[in-house]
Order: sequence, then structure tokens, then C-alpha cells
Amino acid sequence: MRPLAPAALGLLLSLLLPPPPGEASSKPTPCMRCRELVDKFNQGMADTAKKNFGGGNTAWEEKSLSKYEFSEVRLLEIVERLCGSSDFECNRMLEEHEEHLEAWWLRLKKENPDLFEWFCVKTLKFCCSPGTYGPHCLACQGGSERPCSGNGQCSGDGSRQGDGSCQCHVGYRGPLCTDCVDGYFSSLRNETHSICTACDESCETCTGPTNRDCGQCEVGWVQEDGACVDCDSACVGCTGKGPGQCKDCIPGYSKESGQCADVDECSLAEKVCTRTNENCYNTPGSYVCVCPEGFEDTASACVRTQPAGAGADVTEEGPTQPPSHEDL
Repeated sequence: MRPLAPAALGLLLSLLLPPPPGEASSKPTPCMRCRELVDKFNQGMADTAKKNFGGGNTAWEEKSLSKYEFSEVRLLEIVERLCGSSDFECNRMLEEHEEHLEAWWLRLKKENPDLFEWFCVKTLKFCCSPGTYGPHCLACQGGSERPCSGNGQCSGDGSRQGDGSCQCHVGYRGPLCTDCVDGYFSSLRNETHSICTACDESCETCTGPTNRDCGQCEVGWVQEDGACVDCDSACVGCTGKGPGQCKDCIPGYSKESGQCADVDECSLAEKVCTRTNENCYNTPGSYVCVCPEGFEDTASACVRTQPAGAGADVTEEGPTQPPSHEDL
């Protein structure tokens, strides 16, 4: 037996091996396809609502329109537009269940005006009514009227899948999404509703909306006079306001006389700007290395492009004020 060519081997493996988890989960479910078909049918009904009637003999139009409204001619016009020629799954579903759509249109529409409920939920059993889930369309956590207390998404809601558990919205937690996570507080709670509102940015936990309602301050804030206040920008943690209350300093700052002060890297014994002719400019918490006017910036040095004396001289100390942002 001859060995398989690489292309043929790849095709065989793709047929035998299961698809990746993400690919399998992204494939439209029967419920999704059924809902899409119904949406297209409803759109077709809207598009043909008063087709070919645009003024003139009103009495005649109303009589004719009444006949057209429930006619097989209109049904055929709607059905012909439901699926594109290349949409295999849509055409297959339509071919398998077209007789149901015809029965609903000709005999059952008046008693069952909601096509999705009759077609997808009750007849084909591909979907569930909103607020229910799973093979037997059980009520979601919190009830079918307000699943997850209105604060989350019910797993499998409206489909024959899922387990009915709640995936809570941001700020909520608990089996029914009625409790607040840290960073939120309960601004309303009764037998039917629970609303969680974000704390002030200074609070990690809180009981109200202001920085005086903090139970614990957020990182970078400190409790002072009953409120969480922002630490100085030079601090890593603090015990109060100002650079003198820092627990530690951010990089580029160091403790001097009990305060976090900017380190002038340009005045250090070991040069931080190491290229020849390069100037150092100190900035708050950092520094920049720039070639002076009349010099070209290269990887290893600042190379003079003007004759000596034509441009600014390079100083040993270097200027104390950095150039404008445009020059940088």
C-alpha cells in the first residue's frame, strides 16, 4: 500500500479528529438557526405587508389586501426570500419544516400569533421560552420573569442547553446575583430588587458613594479625618497627605529629610547618559539623554554636524532645563 500524500493525510485527520473546543462551541445551535429563520420570516411579513397597494380605490384595496394578507401567494413570496442559495443549513431547515410554516400560516396563526414560540419552542422543541433553560425548559434561578434577579445572565436562557445558573453582571455576586462584590455597595434592596452601586474610587469596600463611606481604602489612598485621601504621587503607600507621609518612594525618588524627593540622576557620580557629547536633563522621577544643538544623534555618540562655535557648546555639567517636547 502506498503511503498517503501529506495533503490527503491532513484531510483524513481533519475528518477523524474532533474540532477544537472553541470551534465546536461557536457553531450555531438548532435554536439559533430556528430563531434566525423566524426573524427572517417576520421580516418577510413586514416587507410584504402592503405590497402592490399604494393609493386609489381604498375600498377595493382593503378587500384585495385582506385576501392577499392570508394568501398562499404571500406565503410563497416570504418563503422564497428566507434563505440565500449558499446557506446550506438554512435551506435544510426550511426544507425539513416548511410544512409546519405553511400550517401555521394557513390555519394556526390566529391562535398562535408568536411564530417563534409556536415553531421553535412548542413544535420543533429547539428552544425554550425566555427565562427557561435545558431539555425540559425549567425556570432559571430567580424565576422565569426576572432570571438572576435581573442582575445576571441565566446559563442556557431560551435554549435547550445550560444549567440555569447565574453569571452575574459586574458588581454582583451570589447564586441569585443579589449580593455586592467589594468596590460596590447595596443602594437598594427589597423582596424583588437588588441594586449595587460602585464605591468612590478611593474605597476598596464601602457602605455609601463618597470617600467618607469607605470601610477600607484602596491601594494608594489612606484614611485621614474619616475619609480616604489620595497619597502623594511620589509615594508607594502612605500614612497621610503629602510627600512627607510616604511609607516608601516610587522609583526615581528617595527619602531626604523624611520626604520623598526627586533624584537628580544627571548629578550622580556615575553618568547615566553615556554617549560622547550627550547632555543629561533631569525630569521628575526620571531623566532624558539628548544630543545638543549642532550634533547628530547616532547609536554610539552625538556627532558634530556644525563647525565649532556655530552651535551650542557641550557643557560638562549640561543644561538644567530640558528642551521642549518638540526637540525631544
